[in-house]
Amino acid sequence: MVSKILLIFVLTYAAVQSQINNPEEEVGGVIGTTPELVTDIFGNVLDINNIPTVPFVPVPQLISNEGYPSENHYVTTTDGYILNLHRIPRGKNGTSNGKVVLLQHGLLLASSDWVLLGPKNGLAYILADEGYDVWLPNSRGNRYSRNHTTLSPESSAFWQFSFNEMGRFDIPNTIDYILAQTQQTSLFHIGHSQGTTSFYVMNSLRPEYNSKIKAHISLAPVAYMNNLVSPLVRLFAPGASQIGVLLQLVGEYEFLPDSGFVDLLLDPVCSIGVGKVLCKNVLFAINGFSPEQMNVSNVPLFFANYPAGAATKQLVHYGQEVNTANFEKFDNGLLGNLQAYNSIFPPDYNISKITAPVHFIYASNDFLAAVVDVQRLYSQLPNGQELYNVPLQTFNHLDFLFGINATNLVYDRIKQILASY
Repeated sequence: MVSKILLIFVLTYAAVQSQINNPEEEVGGVIGTTPELVTDIFGNVLDINNIPTVPFVPVPQLISNEGYPSENHYVTTTDGYILNLHRIPRGKNGTSNGKVVLLQHGLLLASSDWVLLGPKNGLAYILADEGYDVWLPNSRGNRYSRNHTTLSPESSAFWQFSFNEMGRFDIPNTIDYILAQTQQTSLFHIGHSQGTTSFYVMNSLRPEYNSKIKAHISLAPVAYMNNLVSPLVRLFAPGASQIGVLLQLVGEYEFLPDSGFVDLLLDPVCSIGVGKVLCKNVLFAINGFSPEQMNVSNVPLFFANYPAGAATKQLVHYGQEVNTANFEKFDNGLLGNLQAYNSIFPPDYNISKITAPVHFIYASNDFLAAVVDVQRLYSQLPNGQELYNVPLQTFNHLDFLFGINATNLVYDRIKQILASY
C-alpha cells in the first residue's frame, strides 16, 4: 500500500542522512517506541486504535444515497487517459442557477473529497443547493480514472505522468467536455492543493483556457514549495529524484499498488508500534490536519476512501519543487532535460500567462502551502482578486476538506465569491 512505500522513503533516507552505523538496529528501536514519537517528528496523527471498518461506497452512490441527482461521465484526454467525472446537476430541491462549478481534488485524493461528509459539510452539496451545476473530476491514476485507450495500469507507460500532464491534458479536456455538455462558454474552477497546481500549469501552458474560466478559487494554493513545513515531505524531498529512479528500477510506478516487493520489506514494520501508526497515517502526516478540526467519527470513512491512488512521478515532481525556489517542469536529469526541453534545466511555468481572475484562500498553519510561498505566487499573478487568510490560526491543509468548521470558515466565503460574478 501507499504508506509502505513512503515509509521506505523515510526510513532509508533517515538512515543515510543520520549516517546510522546499524540502520536495521536503529529503525527497530524507533519502530518499537510509542506513537507519541511519530507526533513529535511528523506532526499530528490519528488514533488508529479500535477504528471500525466501513465499506467503500462509490461517489455516484454516495450522492444518490443523499437524495441528490447523480450522474456519471467519462472524458478521454488527447493522450488517451479515460477520466471519470461525477456530477450533481442541481440541488436536492431542484434549484438551478445555470452556473457551472468544477471542483478539482488534490494528490492521493478523489471526487469523494467534496461529498464524503454529507450535505451539511460537503462543498459539492452546499453549492448544488445554491443552484450550481457541480462537476467532480478525477485525475488520471486515481481509483476512478485508471483506464486508457491503449495502455494498461499494469504497465510502466501508464504511470509516466505528474501534475504537468494533468494541467496540460486532464483539466483542459475536462473543461471542454463540461462546457459542451452544459452549453456554457465558461465555468468556475475551484481546486484544492494539487487541484490548484494543475490549474496554474494549464493556464501557463495553454493560456487560451483563461477565457473559459469565470473565476478560479485556490484552496491551499501549491506551486512554490521551498518553504513548506511538512516534516515527512521535508525528509523525503532531498532524495526525491534518486528515489524516483530507484522505484523505476524496481518496477514501482504507482504510488502505490499492493506490491510483493514492498510487502516483503515493510510488513513487519507496518504491523507494530510507531510503524503501524505512521503507515496508517501517511496521508495525514504528509498533508497536515488540526486535531480540533477532526471529527473522529469520520475517520473510518477516510480509511475506506484514501489514499485514492497516484503515480510515483507525481510525488517525485513535488519533491523536486521543494528542493528548488522555482515552479518548474519535471526534472528528468541533464540528458533527459536536453531531450525534453533542449536545456539542461527544466523550464519554469510562466505565471504571467494566468490571466483569469484568481482568489486565494490559505491557512497560516498549512503544512504544504506555506504563507511565504502563497504570497510569492499571488504577487506574480496578473489578475489576483483576493488573498484571504482563514481566520483560525491552527487551520491546516486537509481541514479545507474535512475540518469541522470548514463550512463557516471557508465555504461561506466561497459562496460569496461565486455570487459576486
